[in-house]
Amino acid sequence: MQFDLSPLYRSSIGFDRLASLLETAANQDSGTTTYPPYNIELLDENAYRISMAVAGFSQDDINIEVKENSLTITGNKLDEQTSEFLHQGIAARNFERRFKLADHVEVTGASLVNGLLHVDLKRELPEAMKPRTVAITSGDIKPAKAIGKKAA
Repeated sequence: MQFDLSPLYRSSIGFDRLASLLETAANQDSGTTTYPPYNIELLDENAYRISMAVAGFSQDDINIEVKENSLTITGNKLDEQTSEFLHQGIAARNFERRFKLADHVEVTGASLVNGLLHVDLKRELPEAMKPRTVAITSGDIKPAKAIGKKAA
């Protein structure tokens, strides 16, 4: 039996623990939509980019909201249909996409270029959580003094 684990990576960004990914996948609705399509790119060790195909939407039609560890991107297109289509293959329906963000992942910016919405993310660890090196010195080690013993 083979398992498809791709849903685990679909809407989680910056997670380092498999347990977090499993929890996210378990909480997703089984009827998840695939509109609009998107990519998640790893730009460097601590930088990510979500690119979402939103052809037909303007900056005014899209809202990006970050609350706690959740990123929500919504697109609300006003019903401006004045033409009668013989075939309509370009979807312009409203959408809402949610992404779970790992701890210390922040949205640094967003841009709309050629029908693609790019949302940039960066993981910023606090100084206290960053690894640090301890210098090793050489020399004689002096014995520690005994506490509570009196000299005879």
